[in-house]
Amino acid sequence: MSLYLWIILGTIIFPLLLSFDKKIHFYTHWKTVFPAIFAVGIFFLLGDNYFTEHRIWGFNEHYVQGIYLFRLPLEEVLFFLVVPYACLFVYEVVKGYLPDLKLDLLGRAFAFLMVLSGLLLTICYLRNWYTLTACSLSVLLVIGIHFRARAKWFNHFALAFIICLIPFLIVNGILTGFATPEPIVWYSENHITGIRIGTIPLEDIYYNLSMLLPIVLIHEVLSKKQKN
Repeated sequence: MSLYLWIILGTIIFPLLLSFDKKIHFYTHWKTVFPAIFAVGIFFLLGDNYFTEHRIWGFNEHYVQGIYLFRLPLEEVLFFLVVPYACLFVYEVVKGYLPDLKLDLLGRAFAFLMVLSGLLLTICYLRNWYTLTACSLSVLLVIGIHFRARAKWFNHFALAFIICLIPFLIVNGILTGFATPEPIVWYSENHITGIRIGTIPLEDIYYNLSMLLPIVLIHEVLSKKQKN
């Protein structure tokens, strides 16, 4: 089994097993979780395939199984199912165990930080496709969901996202070459800022935010409809 596939397995195993926790009952959310993941995942898979085709990033064939969907290895396709599932699990755990925690200040600080930094990076690196798309999309989503729609769940999302940064740094660190002679996922230096957290391009944080935020939005909308 490929190293990338082992990473995918390690990412999903605990959230999947803990989905049957007596307090959270995350498995009862599957009716809204999977449609949200698939709806957003299709969009991101198409973008991922486009970026791979134009060598904005790519995958080391020595660390993948060799099964491809168009230009994407199987492991990369599974990434867009496994990572959102794990992060949605953390989000529901935060809501379930900390429902009354006052998070207004955290939510506002997180939103301002992501919008201001995202705008700055977008303006400074307009020619870098990964920087431009990841940062500008995350900025638009935060403005629309937090500042315009004033989604009540955003504060819990902000805390969950910050918590998810810990496993994110571990997983993405391995994918970008922290523990291997060559990276599993490589990035064209022409399309990133060059600012890295260890081996991880800074853009990955904005990319994950822009992927997870609409998934949680759809999940919350569907959940509200179910309750009504």
